[in-house]
Amino acid sequence: TPTVLLACVMSFNVDQKNSLSFSGPLEDMFGYTVQQFENSEGKWVLIGSPLSGQPAKRTGDVYKCPVGKEDNKCIKLDLPENTTVPNLHEVKENMTMGTTLVTNPNGGFLACGPQYGYMCGQQQYISGVCANVSSSFQILNSVAPAVQECAKELDIVMVLDGSNSIYPWTSIIDFLQRFIEKIEIGPKLSQVGIVSYGETVTHRVNLSQFDNTADLLEFVKELPQQTGFKTMTALGIDTARKEAFMPERGARPGVKKVMVIVTDGESHDFHNLDKVIGECDDDGIERFGIAVLGDYNRQNKSAEELQKFIKEIESISSQPLRDHFFNVSDEVALLTIVDALGRKIFALEATTGNFTSSFEMEMSQAGFSAHTSSEGVLLGAVGAYDWNGTVVMYTAGETIVPGKTQFYDPETEAGYEGLAGYLGYDVQSASTPDGVLYITGAPRYNHTGRVIIYRLNEENNIVVSQILKGEQLGSYFGSVLQTVDVDGDSYTDLLLVGAPMYMGSERDEQGQVYVYKINQLGKFKHEFTLKPVNQSCCTAHSASCTNKNEPCGARFGTAIAAVSDLNLDGFNDVAIGAPFENDHRGAVYIYHGDQTSLKEKFVQRIPAGGDGEKVKFFGQSIHGVMDLNGDGITDVTIGGLGGASLFWSRDVAELRANMTFDPVKINLQQSQYQCEHSGRKSMCVTTEVCFVYSVKSDKPKFDSDAGIRYDLTLDALRAKARASFINSDDKNDRRITRSFTIKDRERKCVQETFMMSARLDFRDPLMVSLEFGLTDEDRGPVLDESLPRSINKTVRPLCVTCKSNLIFFISSSSMMIKSNKDKFDVNINIRNSKDYAYNTKVILSFTPNINYVKVEPEKGCTLNHTKVECAVGYPFLGSNVEENFKVKFEVNPKHIQEVIQINVTATSDSEELASTLSDNTVQISIPVKYEAGLIFSVRPVDEHIVVKEGEQFASVFNDTRMIGEEVNISYTVEISVLFNHLLYLTHVTTSPRVCTHTHTHRHTHTEMHMKPETHIHTVCAFLLSTCSAELYCASFTCSIPEAEISQVNVTFRVWKPTFIKVDFKSLCFVTTCLVKIQVSKEALGGIPIWVIIISILIGLLILALVIFALWKVISLSFKYHVTLREDCHRLDFLPFFFP
Repeated sequence: TPTVLLACVMSFNVDQKNSLSFSGPLEDMFGYTVQQFENSEGKWVLIGSPLSGQPAKRTGDVYKCPVGKEDNKCIKLDLPENTTVPNLHEVKENMTMGTTLVTNPNGGFLACGPQYGYMCGQQQYISGVCANVSSSFQILNSVAPAVQECAKELDIVMVLDGSNSIYPWTSIIDFLQRFIEKIEIGPKLSQVGIVSYGETVTHRVNLSQFDNTADLLEFVKELPQQTGFKTMTALGIDTARKEAFMPERGARPGVKKVMVIVTDGESHDFHNLDKVIGECDDDGIERFGIAVLGDYNRQNKSAEELQKFIKEIESISSQPLRDHFFNVSDEVALLTIVDALGRKIFALEATTGNFTSSFEMEMSQAGFSAHTSSEGVLLGAVGAYDWNGTVVMYTAGETIVPGKTQFYDPETEAGYEGLAGYLGYDVQSASTPDGVLYITGAPRYNHTGRVIIYRLNEENNIVVSQILKGEQLGSYFGSVLQTVDVDGDSYTDLLLVGAPMYMGSERDEQGQVYVYKINQLGKFKHEFTLKPVNQSCCTAHSASCTNKNEPCGARFGTAIAAVSDLNLDGFNDVAIGAPFENDHRGAVYIYHGDQTSLKEKFVQRIPAGGDGEKVKFFGQSIHGVMDLNGDGITDVTIGGLGGASLFWSRDVAELRANMTFDPVKINLQQSQYQCEHSGRKSMCVTTEVCFVYSVKSDKPKFDSDAGIRYDLTLDALRAKARASFINSDDKNDRRITRSFTIKDRERKCVQETFMMSARLDFRDPLMVSLEFGLTDEDRGPVLDESLPRSINKTVRPLCVTCKSNLIFFISSSSMMIKSNKDKFDVNINIRNSKDYAYNTKVILSFTPNINYVKVEPEKGCTLNHTKVECAVGYPFLGSNVEENFKVKFEVNPKHIQEVIQINVTATSDSEELASTLSDNTVQISIPVKYEAGLIFSVRPVDEHIVVKEGEQFASVFNDTRMIGEEVNISYTVEISVLFNHLLYLTHVTTSPRVCTHTHTHRHTHTEMHMKPETHIHTVCAFLLSTCSAELYCASFTCSIPEAEISQVNVTFRVWKPTFIKVDFKSLCFVTTCLVKIQVSKEALGGIPIWVIIISILIGLLILALVIFALWKVISLSFKYHVTLREDCHRLDFLPFFFP
C-alpha cells in the first residue's frame, strides 16, 4: 500500500514566550554587543554599552549579567578605568569601550574601545585599545598594537622669510602662535628656535631660550619683521643649520632636528640651494617647506613663474613631498595648515624615519573588530593608512602590523589609497586541512565592498589567496563576516558575508547575506543568497501609512552568528539579525545546518517584543554557543539598543507514527469482516496506529511524559466519506480525535474501527489520514521539524475470489443517411452472469465519420477523441444484473466513409475467465449511403442574339469569334444534336475551384453535315436530342463539398451558322433553370427607311388600334408555341439540368 508523507509545518525550538531580559539605557547603546560567558562563579551574559558614562565622558563599558540567580541585575565592570597603556597621555573620553566584545577560547574575553586615543604634544591620535579580561573579570593587560611612542623631544627651528614682500606680517605672527601653542615646550620636551631672514639673517629665539610654551607665545606677539628687498633663502637655511642647531644655542645631542621654512618668493641666492640642502641632509635635519603665494597672486605673476617658485620650495623640503611640502594662497591662509603641519612634525616615532612621517597607524582605531582563535587575536584597524584600513594580529610573542601595500598590488590598483575602503571592518578565520585562512572585509572599497582572504607566509607577510566582490553600490558588502563549521569536524564549511545596506526594489535597506562554501582547493564559491521577509515601506506619496523611523527596511545581515546545534540534529546552525525590521523594532532569523551547508529557508523568525520605544534594533548582536540553564541545549542571546534577551532553547523530540489495516484490502463479500453498527451491516476495517517517542538531548528529564494528540480522518479529500468510524464521539463520524500520554523511548499503539458503506465507490482507494502532535505546544520538548506530522495511507478494495462474466447484447441495422446532421442510436445491453464486476466500464471506439452526442439514460461517460468510456453499475455491476442504455451519435460531415464502425468493449477490475472473454467485445459495422443533397441556385440572364440579313458563315472556323456571340450560363447543358451545334462551350469557372471539364464535341475545322428544311418544326429535329453514346456532348464534372455553396460559371458561344441555315423568325429555349436565350433573324431585304419614317409619323394615329393588334399577335404566338412544344416532345426534348 503506498504511503504519502505530507509536508510538515516548519517550527523551531527557541522559546519566544519564556525569555530572560536585561535592560539598560537606550542612549548608552546598552546591548550593542552580547556574549555568553561562564566561569567558576556561574553563567553570565556580557553586554557591551559603548556610550556608557553619559553625559560627561561616555567612555563606554561592559556589563556582566548573572543567569540562574535570583538577582539578575547587571553589574558594570569599569573596564575603561583599568584599561591603560603606560607612558602615554591617554584620552579615554568617547573611547566606546564595549563596541567589540569576543570571548577567548582559553577563557576570559576581549573588550575593545576603538575610539581610545592619546596625545602627542597637542595632537590626538585614535589608536584604539582592547582589554584582555580573565575569567574572573580581572584585566590581564591592555592590547593596543597601534599605539607607538610619541616623538616627545624635538629641536624645531622656524626659518621665516621677513622680506618686504611678506604682507601682512601679523598673519605670520598668528601662524606662529597657533603652531607653538600645540607644542609642549620644556627641557625634556620640545624646544623651538626662530630665525628670520631677508637680505640678512637674524636669530630671534634660541632653542633653549624658553622652557615653557606660554612664555614663548608671549614673546612672539612682538616679533619684528626682518624686512629687505632680497630673499636670501639659501643663506637663511644655511645659517640656521650652522648656528641655530649649535649646542651653545640649546641644541641637544641625539634629539631630532626639524626645520620649518616659510617663504613667499624665489630666492636671490638659489644657486647655493643644492649645496645647502645637501649639507642639511648630512646633518640629519628634516625640513618642512611652506610656499606662501600671496605676493605672486597680488602681482599677477605668470603661471610659469609660479611653478618655478613651487619647484624651488619642493627642492627645499624633505621627501616624501606629500608629508613635507605645503602651499597656501596667502599669508592669512597659513592658519589652515597648522593642524596638518603639527601632525606631520609630531608623527609617531615608529612611523618616522629618513624624513618620512606619514599618516599611517595614528588614526587606526584598532579593535573596531576582533576575532580570537588558537593562533592569536585579529584586530581590525579601519582607520589605518588614511582609512584604507588593515588587520593587526596580536600574539603572545609579537604584534604583526602589515605594511601599507600588503593587502593590494600598487601596480594594478593605482587608485587604492584614495578609496578609504575600511579594511578590517570585520575579521574572521577559517580552518582548512592546509592551514588557517584569515578573512577581512572592506565594505567601502570601490563603493561596492570586498572581502579579502589571505594567509601568512613564513615571514608573516600577507599572501592574498582570494577576493570576493560586492555587487551593489553602498551595500556594505563585507561589513559582517562569519565562518561556520556545520558538521563539527573542526574544518570550516561556510563563509557568510553580510551586505546589510543592500537596497531592495523600493530603495529600502533590506540587506542580504551571501553564503559561500569552501571547496577542496581552499576557495570559497558562492552557493546562494539569504534574504529577509520583505518590509513594506511608506513612500513620500503614501497617505495611509507613515514610517516612525528612517531609514526603512530590515538591514538583514547586521549581525551573523554561528550557533551551536540548536535542534540537536548534529549540525550547527546560523542566526541572522535584521534590526531595522518592523519600524526599527527588529527581528532575528534562524537557519538550520544541513550536512556541510545551510537550508535556504529559515525555520524560525523571532520578532522583537514591546513597542519599540525602550528597546530598538533587536538583532543588533547575537551569540549562541552555551547551555545556560543546564538542559543540554544551546541557548541564544540577542541584543538590541536598550536591552538584551536570553532565549531558552527547548528540547527536541522525535515522534514517529505508522498505520496498519486489518484486512489490508477490502472485499465486501468476505463475511468474516462483517460487522453491524446503528442498525447497518457492512464490512469493517480495523486500523492500528503506533507511535514511538524519543527525546534527543542526553540530559535526564524528571518529567518526561508527553501528551500526544492525533486525528484520524476517512476520505479527507472527498465531500462525502465512503466509510465511518463506529465509535466516533464527533457528530461527523468520518473523523475521530484522541489524546494520550507517552514516555521517552516508549512505543504505544491504539486501534480504531471503521465501517465501509454498503455500495462502495471503488474508482479510488479509500484514504485514511493521520495527523498528530503535542497536546501542549508551549511547554516541554518540541517535535523535530524534519519529521512528518501527518501520514496518509490508502486501503484498496479488492474482490479476491470474484469471477465476473460480462455479456453484450447490441442491436444495429443498415441505414440511409439523409442529411449531414442525421443522428442514430446504438442500443447496449450488458449483463453480468457471475460475481460482482467492480469498476465496470463500457468502451466505445468509433470511426471519425460520426460524433458522440450523449447517453440515455445519463451515465458517467468521458469522451476522448473517438473513444467514449462509460461506467456501468458503478461502483460495481452485481451478480445477474443487467444494464441497458442508449448511445447517441450523429454523422460527421467532414469525414465521408462508406462504413460506420463502432467497437464496443466491456471491462472491469474483477477477474474473468478467458473462456468467457469473447463476448466482452462487439464490433458494429453500418453501411452508409449518402444523399447528394445538391441545391442549385442559378441567376438567369436573358440573352438576345441577332442573325443579320445576308450574314454568311464559313465552312471552316479558325477562331471562336467566327462562331458567334458569347453567352454566359451558370449550369451544365447538353450542346449537340446530329452534329449540328447549338452552343459552343468555351470556358468554365468555379468558386471555389471544384470543376474540371473536357470538350468532346467537334472543334473548329469541322464541316457541317445537314441542311435545314424550311418547315418550322424541323428546328427541333435539327437541333435537339439527348446525349447518347453516338452523340457528341460537352461535359464537365464538379465535386461539390457538403454543406457549402459553390458557384459554377459556364461560358458558351451561340453556334450562329446553325441558326443562319434554319428558316425561322425567332426561337426560344425555356429551361427548368429559368434561363432564356432568344435568337432572332432579320427579314430578307431589311426594312426600308421610308417605312420607319412613316411609322413614326402615323404612330399616334394608330394608337387606338393597338389593343386589336396585340390581340391578334398574342393569338398567333400562342398557336406557334403550342405547335413547337408538341414537336419537341415528340423528339424527347429534355430540359437542361446538372447530372
